[in-house]
Amino acid sequence: MLLSGLVKAGWPVDHLIATARRPERAAELRERYGCRVLSNAEAAVAADVIAIAVKPQDAGVLMAELGPHIPADKLVVSLCAGLPTTFFTKFLVAGTPVVRVMTNTPALVDEAMTAISAGAHATAEHLGVAEELFKPLGRTIRVPENQQDAVTALSGSGPAYFFYLVEAMTDAGILLGLPRQVAHDLIVQTAIGSAIMLRDSGEHPVKLREAVTSPAGTTISAIRELENHGVRAALLGALEAARDRAREIAAQNG
Repeated sequence: MLLSGLVKAGWPVDHLIATARRPERAAELRERYGCRVLSNAEAAVAADVIAIAVKPQDAGVLMAELGPHIPADKLVVSLCAGLPTTFFTKFLVAGTPVVRVMTNTPALVDEAMTAISAGAHATAEHLGVAEELFKPLGRTIRVPENQQDAVTALSGSGPAYFFYLVEAMTDAGILLGLPRQVAHDLIVQTAIGSAIMLRDSGEHPVKLREAVTSPAGTTISAIRELENHGVRAALLGALEAARDRAREIAAQNG
């Protein structure tokens, strides 16, 4: 996702290096993106910034191989959900800076939300480098590392919640008699317009919702049903579950 987003955002491919475990995957990356594909050891020496973007359960094996080849002056950026920066420092030369990042899939359309946190040895300059890396993919924000599990639950997994909601609303539109494509187009454009209003108006979402909600009207009837079915409580519970799972991942790979 990161590589695809950076290429789409216009990064020169000669500034990008990828690694791959399988030869066929390496060939696919070269063909698709035109970037260099090196071994882990070669990439650790050649790259200025080393981005670790693997599944959390694979990070230990990768770092055991990669760690001895990373000089202490290289910046390591982790995109591994749930894993704290201290996980990576175990494999690195003492003092190596590590920055923890949580982005999301809208990076593929340059609309990501990326949260960046400094590890023990990362400076403001290192955070600035990470921000420059992810800025072409959307917006960035700095947060303390102890907030990253909440970030993972809210924005890292967030696109899935919106897709789930659109899926449910599409089914509702069909139930109400609309063709699937018509229902889909109505919902998607409504979501885009609503998101832009939230971003650009500066208004609280409650105020924007109230502007649509007339007394004894259709909207308040729908909202009453949402409240009756505990949708707000379900969302709170869902995000807590996602946060707790991020903590479990850290514990399992600690």
